[in-house]
Amino acid sequence: MLTARQRYAVLVASFLGILFDGFELGLMPVASLSVSKGLLASDFTAALGGEWFARFTAALMLGAAVGGILLGNLGDQIGRTRAMGWSILFYSLFATMGAFVTTQEQMLVLRFFVGLGVGGMWPNGMALVSECWPEASKPLVSGVMGAGLNMGILLLSQVARMNPITPDNWQWLFQISGLPAVLGLIVLFALPESPKWLASRNETKAPVPPLAELFQPELLRTTLSGILLSSIPLVGAWAASKWMIPWADKVVGTADATYKAATQGWWAVGATFGSFFGAQLAAWLGRRRSYLSISIGATALTAGLFQFTAPLQPGFHAVVFAQGFVSTLFFGWLALYLPEIFPTRVRASGAGLAYNFGRFATAIGVLAAGLLFAALGGDYPRVGSICAMIYALGVFASLLIREPA
Repeated sequence: MLTARQRYAVLVASFLGILFDGFELGLMPVASLSVSKGLLASDFTAALGGEWFARFTAALMLGAAVGGILLGNLGDQIGRTRAMGWSILFYSLFATMGAFVTTQEQMLVLRFFVGLGVGGMWPNGMALVSECWPEASKPLVSGVMGAGLNMGILLLSQVARMNPITPDNWQWLFQISGLPAVLGLIVLFALPESPKWLASRNETKAPVPPLAELFQPELLRTTLSGILLSSIPLVGAWAASKWMIPWADKVVGTADATYKAATQGWWAVGATFGSFFGAQLAAWLGRRRSYLSISIGATALTAGLFQFTAPLQPGFHAVVFAQGFVSTLFFGWLALYLPEIFPTRVRASGAGLAYNFGRFATAIGVLAAGLLFAALGGDYPRVGSICAMIYALGVFASLLIREPA
């Protein structure tokens, strides 16, 4: 058993790991156009900037999908804390290397490697916290962990407002992204391991590799439903919601270099509350009804954001806040639901596969959205509105949800 101090150390370290995860996730939406303008120089066009935004996002999502599956599996093999520490080191060190790139292609490769760590952090951190805290605390603790990701995006937006990101001044943002490596080392060498994972190593069971076990008859339905339930909010977030930030950047242009960061900041404030209350909503309404309600709300608000308001219009940031709140209720919901549906011996692998397999779909969805963006002549509202319909699929996916025993 862990002492109270050890449990809080686990919670704080995992929360910070997720927070810096969010910092990395929010980096390119707010910086991509400036990076592209700086690296492409006279070759830059607005349409090309949107296409590269989609490519950078797809590379990150693809890396996160691979990292979440492989490093989640590693967490079941060598321990939650060691896999989590390596995940933090991955996303920190490869992110800071972005400050020294000279081409878009180099940045694209680095975003993939950043994604490996970003994907690995979530399943190991969630599994570790889920196993170290009493049952009664789990909705609250899951909410805290879910909020951490969006607090990282909020932190990034405030840093970017204090020091605006421009085509001539973006490298500094990647340089400071290496600071979480210190946390990675602390996790590797000082954080206590999950007692449940340590005990599970002594279970007498046929030695089926964790990833293979997820597709055995006993767990196959659970695995497939977890993948689908995770994929819908992930694809929706990156193929639909995130277009609001480069849209704000394009509309405002050089008139106000901080407006895009303010837009991301309003979204992140809403998302921080949403990802916290998602777990509470799941505990209050039940897993199925809450997921259904979130799906309806996210569809309506995302389509409304792109159709009935626009950057610089009164009320734009209020709608951004509301969309961020509702669409990220999903992620607090997932933080509670995914760890509880998989047994301890495959918890990190199961949560990692379910959550991060959705990022394969996200990478494809973002690239498709990029092609749609080009086909529609760079029309941000039409792209965002069409892609918002992804959230509507959650109405049907909610039928697969099983309430915990």
